[in-house]
Amino acid sequence: MDEVIVQLKSLALTEALPLLLKVIGALFIWFIGRTVIAGFRKVLDMGLQRRQLDATLIRYVGSLFTGSLTLMLIVGILGLMGVETTSFAALIAAAGIAIGAAWSGLLANFAAGIFLLVLRPFRVGEEIEAGGVVGIVQEIGLFVTTMDTSDNVRISVGNNQMFSDNIINYSHHPHRKMTVKVPLMHGVDVRVLQQVLLERLPTVKGVQATPAPQVEIAEFTLQGPILAVCIFCKPTEFNDTQANVGDAIAEVLLLVGYTVPTPALLAGAPPLAKAG
Repeated sequence: MDEVIVQLKSLALTEALPLLLKVIGALFIWFIGRTVIAGFRKVLDMGLQRRQLDATLIRYVGSLFTGSLTLMLIVGILGLMGVETTSFAALIAAAGIAIGAAWSGLLANFAAGIFLLVLRPFRVGEEIEAGGVVGIVQEIGLFVTTMDTSDNVRISVGNNQMFSDNIINYSHHPHRKMTVKVPLMHGVDVRVLQQVLLERLPTVKGVQATPAPQVEIAEFTLQGPILAVCIFCKPTEFNDTQANVGDAIAEVLLLVGYTVPTPALLAGAPPLAKAG
């Protein structure tokens, strides 16, 4: 029994203790290395920002830089622990081929991300609709594009899915057109209502003076004409301006004496609504 204990102690001193020291050293190097990589990432971002490069390109280059250095750090740690790095590199290459064949979609996302940076259909900070998502672009990463929706939800969409879908950029132009349809009933003095709306709309917060607001008859229905109220606003103020325009239209309808049609009127009774 004593001999077994002695052998165990000898094994612990010759094998377990060096391995434990290597693990502790590897963890220490990992945390130090990650801290250094984060510092280099900040310096790189600051240098690219001083050159006034696009924010989209800065974040993409930063992600590629961080990923490459992290992979080199892992290889170095494995070499410190006694793993043969040359065979490990060959293993990584073989695994890369296998993973590339199995995860072709991942490589497609990587390639699509490069095309998104080269073709620039949108930039960071712009509001777009792509891949079935509407939101403000926060980052174009190596494999996914991150967006924040209007209800403050962060969504990551694969670059290939975005690149293969129709991309609608709401922020590309300096102003965005908004059309609000107002259904009316027969008997309403449309000309008077148009004139009052044209006088009221330029005073609404968010409505741009150029191009000027327009109020036109969009179509005719059995119940009456439908007005199309068209204004232009900044893309970043679209939602707020839409609410303000709705309030202004409601005020104008009340001002001219417009009455909301009842189900009886819609069924064919003589219309009571009018503008005067």
